[in-house]
Formats: sequence, C-alpha cells, structure tokens
Amino acid sequence: MATGRGRLLQLQWQCLVARPQPHGCFGSAFRSPGAAAGRAGFRTRPGAMLPEGPAALSRCAWQDKAYGRPRAGCSASLDSLPSEVLLKILSYLDVAALLCAGCVNRRFYHLASDNFIWIRIYSAAFSPKRSHWRVDPAEKTDLSVNLLSAGDKEAGYWKKEYLTKQIASVKAALARVLKPLHPHTGLPLKTKEALRMSGLGWVIILRGDDGREHTMEHAHLSFNDSSVTVAWHSKAWPPLATLSTLDLCGVTPVFLGQSRTPTRIRPRWHSLITKYQLSQLSEFSAVGGDRLTRVFCLPPGLVVGLWKREKELAFVMANLHLHLLVERSMLGSPVVPYEPPPHAPVSDDSPERGLHGYRLHVDMHSGGVSCLCGSFRNLSANKGCLENEYMKLSVISFKNNTEHLPLIGKVGLSWKTNSFDGCIKSCSIIDLTLLEEYGKPFWCFSSPVCVRCCPRPSDGPHFLGEAYCVDYSDSEGRLHMELVWIEDTEEYFIVSLALYLRLAKINQWFGTKY
Repeated sequence: MATGRGRLLQLQWQCLVARPQPHGCFGSAFRSPGAAAGRAGFRTRPGAMLPEGPAALSRCAWQDKAYGRPRAGCSASLDSLPSEVLLKILSYLDVAALLCAGCVNRRFYHLASDNFIWIRIYSAAFSPKRSHWRVDPAEKTDLSVNLLSAGDKEAGYWKKEYLTKQIASVKAALARVLKPLHPHTGLPLKTKEALRMSGLGWVIILRGDDGREHTMEHAHLSFNDSSVTVAWHSKAWPPLATLSTLDLCGVTPVFLGQSRTPTRIRPRWHSLITKYQLSQLSEFSAVGGDRLTRVFCLPPGLVVGLWKREKELAFVMANLHLHLLVERSMLGSPVVPYEPPPHAPVSDDSPERGLHGYRLHVDMHSGGVSCLCGSFRNLSANKGCLENEYMKLSVISFKNNTEHLPLIGKVGLSWKTNSFDGCIKSCSIIDLTLLEEYGKPFWCFSSPVCVRCCPRPSDGPHFLGEAYCVDYSDSEGRLHMELVWIEDTEEYFIVSLALYLRLAKINQWFGTKY
C-alpha cells in the first residue's frame, strides 16, 4: 500500500514538471529538466533528482499565482496550512519538539497544546508497567473514556497534567539520590551523581542598561569537597560600561532523559540563584590581582576578573556550596530565587550550657587543588563567649601549639581564559560547613577570601614569621583566621581560627533568648 502511495505521488510530480512554463522563465533556455535534476534535493525515481535553481523558483511562483498559494521561497508557509493538517503533523513530534513548536506564535501554541495529542503522550508515559502481555480490560476502558473526554477539558489540560507529573517524578528521583549524607560534612553524598542525572548546568545572564540580555554558558566546572566552582570566559564579552546586572541561574532540561542533547535548542528550566549588581565593582570589592587581571568579589561567592589594560571582563567564577545546591539550581523561578521552607525551632534542653557538640568542616582550595581540608568535632561555647551580638566558637587556639595546622602547597586563586591563565597569590576559596548538635547544617558558605598582612598580637606567643589574617562575614556570622608565614619551610601555619555566630540566628534556630 505504501508503494502505491509513493507511485501516485511520483506520477503527480511528473505531471507538474511536464507542465509548460510561462514565457520569460529563467533557466529553461540553459538546461533541460533532466539536466537540472542533478542538483536538487528531492528524488523522482532511483538515480533522478528534482529540478532546482531559477527554473524551479519561477515554476513555483507560477504555480502559487495560478492556485492562489502564498509565495515563501519555493515552499508554502506552514502557517498557511489548515489546522487539521498541522495537528496531524504535530502528532508525530516528541514532547520536546512539541514544546519548541509552541513557541513559534500564538496559533502554534494552541495547536501544540491540543488535548488529544497530550492525552496519548500522558497515557504512554504513565501507564502501569506490567511484566506479562495481558492487558486489563478496565485499563483499556479508562483510556477510551479519557480519549472521549479529552475535548471536554480546558485547552492545555493534559499538557499541564503531563508536565506536572513529569516534574514530580524528577524531584522524587533526585530526592532518592540525595538522601544519603556524608558522615563528616553532613551534605548529600551523591551530589555529583544527582547533577549528572538531572543534566543540571549554570549560566550567567548579563543585562544592559538598554534591556538587552547576553546569556553565557559555563566553560569549566570543577568539584571540590563541599562546593562546585563554575567558570565562564569568552572572547566576546559585551562592554562592561553597558552592563548593569548579572543573574546567576541554574538551567535544567525539562525532561530528565534529555541531558545529553544540545542544551540551547532543547526546552530548559531557568532557576535564579542570585542577582548581582555590577555597579558594586569598586575599590571596596577588590580582593587582589596580578600583572594581567584585577579580581573583585561580589557576595555571595562570585569572582569577577577584569583586564587591567582594557578594564573589560576577562572571566567570571561562581563558588556554589553543596548545601541545597540542587534545590537552589532547580526549584526557583527565572525571576525569584528558591526559598527553603521555614525552619521549625529546635528546643534546647539546656540553654545555660550554650552551644555544644558542634562539628566544622573547612576546605581551602583553588583550581581543584586543596591546601586545607579538615574536620573539627565537639566544638562548644558558653554564655561567657558572647561578644557584641555574636557568640564566639573557638576552633584553633592561638595559645595552644598542638592545634596549629599547616597549609599544604601554595595559596592562590587560579584563573583561566581562552588565551591566558594565571594565579593570584593573595586570594583563595574557602568552604565552610558548620553542623549543629543534631547534625543539621547551621552555617554554610563558599566564597573567595583575601590573605592580608595584620599586626602581631601583643598578648600571644611570638612566632618567627610574618603575620597574616583572613576575614569573612555575612548575615549569619563572621570568620577570623590568623596565619604565620614560616620562611624556612615556605608555608603558612594556621595559629588561630574562630567563628562568630550571630545571636539572632541562634535564637531563631533554637528558640532561645540569648
């Protein structure tokens, strides 16, 4: 039967080719239809091709004029086809292609949301899986009833039902993967596997003062012990003077099984993580530089590198802590970041004891190389540690030499572009994960820090070396680290490390009144 239809179409096309052309038509005097057939893209029979070029164009124009069809090159516009024909064509597309077709215009959006198309997709995707060939007659009856009632539902009903259930199944699969926790960090143990399974990636959207948007796909990705570093670099950055904001977004394929397809042409979901104001690139946000670049830090965790000579963008790096990373990168909207559910206060049985049983995991790294990766247990602080709306949690004591730790290797912030690379010696990335007494993450961050010279304390022991310090602060607390540079071994030693937790966060978490 298929051969008969093909033969009928072949005869119809040969009749069209054999029609006489109007006078003045291009190409008829230069080559015959048989000679022109050698360059065409369609076949009339094995070894023969359809004509193209000026003769074909003039013939199409003559036929469009004779039959009242709109002229669009040599083919009719899809938008001019009847809705019944378009619905038949759309019924052969997969889900991703249907969603893309719905973005063409308003008419295609309504056609690509047809209930009769989507109810078949829904039934095929979420029908009960059975291990035997026999199908329950009740299931066949339910499917028939659904097909008959598809026209009674509002437009796009079954499309919405399919997408809702598909997204729910993706969330459930990711929740199973992220359930096991690391014994030291308290973070999900299989975050890397979850990112690979979901096809999650990150983009930055640069917005100009004129409203134009420039979307940049990430160029490099590196996994650390408790964070992910995402880097962007390009030869075609827009001028910095024309930009106002930078949006960091997570992008996920709408469908779980399509993570290996080209991302820019498949439907993706954008989840805003943080919006940055590029006007904050000033002397106050500068953290270091080298002979080629100057580096700025925009909290939380964004590193922006500018060329010294041109004062234009060189690279951008985002440091993302693994705590709630998948949720922040997938569950937000394109304009509103993800908000975790409100924390229910945990009753503190002995508030007079203060904080006790805390665990800390700290990682200092750059370019995938770690110079410090340590865990500290049984940290505590009592009411005597209150200092100006903070409670001090001492990790490494300045006066206890047995607690001092060396930094392995060289400290620096590595960067890379299409043509150059370098390392800024005065900077590094620090990841901090603080777990409270019940093992829940209490304070987490991943951010660039600057190693600065600082005066030597007068009441502490004397070290043979220059003194340096590292400071970090946000709305939940402060970190203060003191280091000594040992010239003989050419390495840093951490001689003091203290965390200052805001009392407002402690009171909100435990329901106390410090």
